[in-house]
Amino acid sequence: MDRPLTVPGLLAMKGRGEKIAALTAYDAGFAAAMDEAGVDLVLIGDSLGMVVQGHASTLPVTLDHMIYHAACVARGVRRAVLVADLPFMSYADSDRALESAARLVREAGVQVVKLEGGRKRENVVRALVEQDIPVCAHLGLLPQSVHRTGGYLVQGRDDRSAQIILEDAILLQEAGASLLVLECVPATLASEITASLSIPTIGIGAGSGCDGQVLVCYDMLAITPGKRPRFSKNFLEGAGDIRAAFRRYVAEVREGKFPGPEHSY
Repeated sequence: MDRPLTVPGLLAMKGRGEKIAALTAYDAGFAAAMDEAGVDLVLIGDSLGMVVQGHASTLPVTLDHMIYHAACVARGVRRAVLVADLPFMSYADSDRALESAARLVREAGVQVVKLEGGRKRENVVRALVEQDIPVCAHLGLLPQSVHRTGGYLVQGRDDRSAQIILEDAILLQEAGASLLVLECVPATLASEITASLSIPTIGIGAGSGCDGQVLVCYDMLAITPGKRPRFSKNFLEGAGDIRAAFRRYVAEVREGKFPGPEHSY
């Protein structure tokens, strides 16, 4: 078995120009299959609220839900870096964020916590990093802000909003974030941000210029009801089984075949 990956190991991958393959998981079985397929980062996303619990958004997900699913996933992972979302309102201030993150690390065994938002999260990121809790930031489309933004819309299309996202990315890196997810932003903007940062960027609907890619596993297996997101692809089609689909995804990310222009904005 390969040695377990670490957060510095992901940074080293960026330095070597090696693409990072990431997927979401919510249980031990799927997590083990991803790990065996060579997935580098397994994310327990609050997307579980939609794809597992059947809600219309991620907002109903609680910290206890996240801890339960993260602990399940952790039992299936041996190599990949384990990242878990801090759910809605669990990091509204530094004290609450520290308490929430400590529970995810202590009770579920995650290595990194992920939170949404730009400069207004700077102090929270600093507080977590000061306590040696690695942070993955998240910019662009922010699912926990869906009511404010009015829907799941591409962000950073105009010059002003693109500049704000770029500035926020730099601020979050300076605050100590170890990783950055860029969701549904134009590919040109994601490439500019990636080139401006020393930390790895993980894209979802952000083009091929990011240091890595992440998809919701239910989307890339075509399990999610309704229309598949533009930025996703059915990796199960023609693969034979789920394990082969995961291996195919990893290979296409590594080789730069996914995402293609048809998956980008």
